[in-house]
Amino acid sequence: MRVDKYLKVARILKRRVVAKELAENSRLFINNKVAKASSEVKINDDIRIIFGHREFRIRVLEVKEQASKQDALGMYEVVEERKLEEV
Repeated sequence: MRVDKYLKVARILKRRVVAKELAENSRLFINNKVAKASSEVKINDDIRIIFGHREFRIRVLEVKEQASKQDALGMYEVVEERKLEEV
């Protein structure tokens, strides 16, 4: 599944367009490599997202085409969430 769609289905982001913008600005990584919005996500992948002054890392536990709100919570686990230093 594409990373932009995964982030929407897992309810990490509300819109795929946001994932696309993050990818275009090199703020979306899969397994420590810069990802494009079309990059494929697999189980056990490590996804890192940088929003403003916050970094969010998750591990993919499940990939589903559709998910209810409850199912979405089981699709990933939060590895790390931290505030980045302001420059």
